[in-house]
Amino acid sequence: MEKAIFHLALNVTDLKKACDFYGDLLGAEQGRSTESWVDFNFFGHQLSLHIGIPLSSEYTGKVDGTAVPMPHFGVILPINMWKRLAEKLKTANIEFIIPPSLRFKGQLGEQYTMFFLDPFGNPIELKGFLQMDEVFNT
Repeated sequence: MEKAIFHLALNVTDLKKACDFYGDLLGAEQGRSTESWVDFNFFGHQLSLHIGIPLSSEYTGKVDGTAVPMPHFGVILPINMWKRLAEKLKTANIEFIIPPSLRFKGQLGEQYTMFFLDPFGNPIELKGFLQMDEVFNT
C-alpha cells in the first residue's frame, strides 16, 4: 500500500500559544498559516489548528484498566524518539493524564504510552513501540 498522510483539523483559542506548544515543545514543523489557522507537520502528518472552540472530551475510554479521554489523537513513534520526547515533556513540567509508562508488558502489543492535554484541552496520546511492525498485530 502506498503511504498516505493523515490530516486532522482541531480548534484552538490562541495561535501563538499553539505554535509554542506544537512547534517549540513537540517539535512539529510549522507550515502555512493565516491569522485564523496554522498547519504543522506533526510527525509526518498534517495537523491544522484553527481559531475556534475546542472539542470537549470525557474520560470514557478504558485502556489497560485506565480511563482515558475520548476523543483523543496522537502518534505512534519509534521507541527512541518516544523516550526523547517523554524526557522533554517531563522537563517542561507537562501535567500528564497518564505519565510516560509501559503497558501490556510481555504481551503482544507491548507499548509505551503517555497522555496529556494541549493548552486548549485537546487530549494527546503518544505511543512508543520497540518494533513498529507490531503496531497492527493482533
